[in-house]
Amino acid sequence: MTALPRILTIMGSGETAPTMMKHHRELIARLPDGARAVVLDTPYGFQENAPELTSRAVEYFRQSVGHPIEIAGLTRVKGADLLDVEQGLSRIRQADYLFAGPGSPTYALRQWADTAVPDVVRSKLQNGGAVTFASAAALTLGRYTVPVYEIYKVGDEPRWLDGLDVLSVIDLDVAVIPHYDNSEGGHHDTRFCYLGEKRLAMLEDELPASAHVIGVDEHTGLIIDIDAGTATVIGNGTVTVRIRGASTVYESGRVLPIDALRDPARGSVAVPSAPSAPIGRDADASSTDASGGSLSLADDVAGAESEFDIALAAGDSARAVRATLDLETSIRHWSADTLQSDAMDRAHAALRSMIVRLGDAAVKGLADPREALAPVMNVLIELRGAVRADKRYDLSDLIRDRLGAIGIEVRDTPDGPVWVL
Repeated sequence: MTALPRILTIMGSGETAPTMMKHHRELIARLPDGARAVVLDTPYGFQENAPELTSRAVEYFRQSVGHPIEIAGLTRVKGADLLDVEQGLSRIRQADYLFAGPGSPTYALRQWADTAVPDVVRSKLQNGGAVTFASAAALTLGRYTVPVYEIYKVGDEPRWLDGLDVLSVIDLDVAVIPHYDNSEGGHHDTRFCYLGEKRLAMLEDELPASAHVIGVDEHTGLIIDIDAGTATVIGNGTVTVRIRGASTVYESGRVLPIDALRDPARGSVAVPSAPSAPIGRDADASSTDASGGSLSLADDVAGAESEFDIALAAGDSARAVRATLDLETSIRHWSADTLQSDAMDRAHAALRSMIVRLGDAAVKGLADPREALAPVMNVLIELRGAVRADKRYDLSDLIRDRLGAIGIEVRDTPDGPVWVL
């Protein structure tokens, strides 16, 4: 049996979005042919829409990543049927690529406590396997975990929970914080996974001197190649190593020694570029990022709406239709994204608005009506001028009045007659 590489990938968000599809492909391409991929579904297991999130993950891997994925079936571990639990544990043990994402870190940790799950994850990092944890699941990786929902939604005092501490395998005594650059709060600070600066600083004071924070931006990832001793930043944003309020930020594309995650002073050591994925495993047309490089669904919506407005103002129906189709395509590409926000609702609202405006344009027309009427009006103005020259003012006034009744005003000026709508 081919030995598996030891790879841990931490994603800040976007784990089932277009921004991360090529990275899933590249990670799976580093595994042997026929690699078994499994979703560890515990973090979102408490949600009423858990079956929907499961089906979206399966469809995302099938259609966007181009690789099948199984479901562990561990939405609940404590109090669940023993056979179901053991079957789920067997699936994650056999997984070559183990993936977990959205939900609640607190729920996941509660379900995994005193079970084999933490040991299975550690074993893959010690003996071989690729582990990708994102969003809520990423929060559980360190020695310390932020109970995000309890603090941000319920109003609990900031505190740490004990995490899985699987990063101790590579001697990292840290708290992992995804959604590090979150800006959903608008005027209030929701950075650092909705904590904001004030609460993160409070939590930092409670960490022992040996521990610190690793932050991963949204739609960004950190691929830790344990065998190579490197950490590569991928995606749209940055990775931050924060020690007592002092931040060292690494841009996307940066390849670091793992030591830099322990002590940023060691990040200046030159590291060779990461090897590319094996040729032939992912070289077909599907390997092209279908997102077209978009940063988020919100960005796609803003771009499509702007393009649509420009097209309507210019009377370019084909361009307006193309903008509408582009937005529909973006919605389809982002439909598997498990990030819980109102971005998809806004996208659908924008699409509906564009369709309605296209309907209005179909009724009223996009071309300037003056251009269509000009040849006819030029003839009528000429005829009216001839009638006036014959002093048939009654007919001249009749022509003017009949045109006025249908919304066309004829004005006699010193420079000659003009017409306006």
